[in-house]
Amino acid sequence: MAWSRYQLGLAALMLLTGSINTLAAKWADNFSAPGCDGKEEHKFQHPFLQAAGMFLGEFSCLPVFYLLRLRDRRRAHRDRDRDRDPAPAPAPSRPFNALLFLPPALCDMAGTSIMYVALNMTSASSFQMLRGSLIIFTGLLSVAFLGRRLEWSHWAGIVLTILGLALVGLADLRGNPGGTGHGLADVITGDLLILLAQAIVSIQMVLEEKFIFSHDVHPLRAVGTEGLFGFSILALLLVPLSFIPAGRLSGNPRGVLEDPADAWCQIRREPLILAALLGNIGSISFFNFAGISVTRELSATTRTVLDSLRTLLVWALSLALRWERFHALQIPGFALLLAGAALYNGLHRALRGARNTGNAGSDPQEREALLGGDGDGGNIQG
Repeated sequence: MAWSRYQLGLAALMLLTGSINTLAAKWADNFSAPGCDGKEEHKFQHPFLQAAGMFLGEFSCLPVFYLLRLRDRRRAHRDRDRDRDPAPAPAPSRPFNALLFLPPALCDMAGTSIMYVALNMTSASSFQMLRGSLIIFTGLLSVAFLGRRLEWSHWAGIVLTILGLALVGLADLRGNPGGTGHGLADVITGDLLILLAQAIVSIQMVLEEKFIFSHDVHPLRAVGTEGLFGFSILALLLVPLSFIPAGRLSGNPRGVLEDPADAWCQIRREPLILAALLGNIGSISFFNFAGISVTRELSATTRTVLDSLRTLLVWALSLALRWERFHALQIPGFALLLAGAALYNGLHRALRGARNTGNAGSDPQEREALLGGDGDGGNIQG
């Protein structure tokens, strides 16, 4: 079945905003400006502040959810007033405690913060490719805690992903393609931090499936509520973080985990940093909305394929902007990651079903990817 213009628009919006999310974060990292002392220029390395901005973007999904619900109610009232059958309203969620979102929000907060630290140490393309390790951790945790039986395609996807990650890591070891100004040890540390972040995000996704989906919570409401928790907690944590020594993980003159005052001084002296931060905040909001809509209009498999294309776009633009150097090992590495993600998310079944029925609708079994960004968060998720 051919895609409608609306579906094509959603796919393009997801691809564009997802790419902007990673590129805007890396763009901000690449700026150098004097801090509050006004003397020495240094890189804008404020990962926890950027993570708080990402959660602010997620939180914006919550008012969108209430606006859409208000629109549906008004449309139903208008149809009744005109003696027409009202459009079927979405099933209401079961009663739940908002604190249900706190554990996945804490995982999202930890994973996203670690990823922003890692992005300061490695390239945007390696960052995006290594996020493909999420399916390894999610698959194994779903077996351990959700009792899911993985099919041969899941295991094959995991194996291909591991091979792809090995090639991407080897490219960093041999070529240091990051062009980040850090040494090889920092690039390796960044890559390992990304893998650690994906392990944490996989816990988030398992918690979302075990608790949130069981209550039929609308995805926009789930994303927005997690964003509210994440932004509130991280904004409060910025104070103690500004007093904790960070050693080589710090990029600010005081050598602490985060220095909001230094970030503010750098933004005042280089306003384009603010443009990059706003691009990151705005893109994550639209990316979550587009991703959820793609899952509902098409399928979670389609969303996975588009997310892989986002990695390709980020890679191509990073090379074009000379943010990193090309390394040939990244090509087979990316190809294996793409094949692994396609197998794990059932692209072969979707293609077989499309040939047999011509139906591109969403499979109920694909619901586990409904909240995955992300990702992105999530979620960088993003």
